[in-house]
Amino acid sequence: MTNDFYNDFDREELDPRDPDYRSVFQRGRDRLIHNAAFRRLQAKTQVFLSGEYDFYRTRLTHSIEVAQIAGSIARYLNESSDQLGDGFFIDNALVESSALAHDIGHPPFGHAGESTLHRLMKPYGGFEGNAQTLRLITEIIFTSGRSRRGMNPTRAFMDGVLKYKTLFSQWDDPVKHFIFDDQQKFLDFVFDGAPFPADLTPGKKLNGFRSLECQVMDWADDTAYSLNDLVDSANAGFVNMDKVSRWAADQDLDPDESRIIEELIKVIGAGELDRSMNRKIGTFVGACTLVERDNFMSDRTNRYKFGMIVDPETVREQKLYARVARSMVFQSPQVCQLEHKGGFMLERLFGALKEKYLQGDPSDGALLSRDFEEEMSRVGDDVNIRARIICDYLAGMTDGFAIRIYKRLFDPDFGSIVDLV
Repeated sequence: MTNDFYNDFDREELDPRDPDYRSVFQRGRDRLIHNAAFRRLQAKTQVFLSGEYDFYRTRLTHSIEVAQIAGSIARYLNESSDQLGDGFFIDNALVESSALAHDIGHPPFGHAGESTLHRLMKPYGGFEGNAQTLRLITEIIFTSGRSRRGMNPTRAFMDGVLKYKTLFSQWDDPVKHFIFDDQQKFLDFVFDGAPFPADLTPGKKLNGFRSLECQVMDWADDTAYSLNDLVDSANAGFVNMDKVSRWAADQDLDPDESRIIEELIKVIGAGELDRSMNRKIGTFVGACTLVERDNFMSDRTNRYKFGMIVDPETVREQKLYARVARSMVFQSPQVCQLEHKGGFMLERLFGALKEKYLQGDPSDGALLSRDFEEEMSRVGDDVNIRARIICDYLAGMTDGFAIRIYKRLFDPDFGSIVDLV
């Protein structure tokens, strides 16, 4: 079926190639799924350290859930919106690939790993998980039969994962929510060189300017982590009736928020939290509405002519669930201690690699894997580029791999010359 919602501008790839039996959006999704960077998400922390228990979510299962929710939102909008219909609809392959890719740039050890790498990389251009996702799909991920790097994404796919459009250097004190300065060329490609209007100032306003598919992906992500992470937290014992009641007593909740918390306590007590949160996913999907909008890109592409809004009361409910999880789980001593340990290991690994490849003699033995060693030999003496390669190496690690390399470098009783990596 032809789909006139998208045009050649949307479908253009970084390196245009001959078509095959798939659409370009299906091709991008397939390349992503069959890639090691995507598979590694199965061993990266979502909330709890990966591998502790079989039923906790990892970055991979979270990403699959986000993709399912994003696909449901796209189908709901296609069916419920008068502006959409046969031959003019939101493409599910594009939406799902944006959702599947949204976390591939995240490093090991969850948000602590991301903040640690950013602190260490600040002198060299910073680190941000979303920017690393863009780096992976445009410059790092290999696809078979290609001589250059990157998975050759379409303009629409790149824009679907591009939550942030502010450069690192455009923030006064960048903490997160930026892309790397050398990614300006990909921002230029996404918008075909069109300058941003003066009212889209760098920062929150520019970052909030998102394509329809990126909006769908972002709400699907908010839905998944606020509902499903809460279920994992209850299964782990962090969330129960008494703890939620005590937490609520210390909060300044309005009547609507109190009602939501009372319902949460009720379903926890009845052992129905998992089922209740699953039903909430449907509610959160149904809270989405397609709207028309007017901006400097709306004449070029329907991805900006149309946008999505979410019922404000549903957004308030989602943010309340996220507050509960953040206060009771992410800020708990147990999780913070594990995150501290993960950050400590990444910092020591970065320090060892920095000492060798930025300050010492890189030819004196190898600490990186062969492909990263080869890349180091190609880039010359540029400290910023060499630091970025070190960061790529660390960000691509799974939790378990980072722990093994840490032990091999710093634990005298661990490791043998016959070890396989």
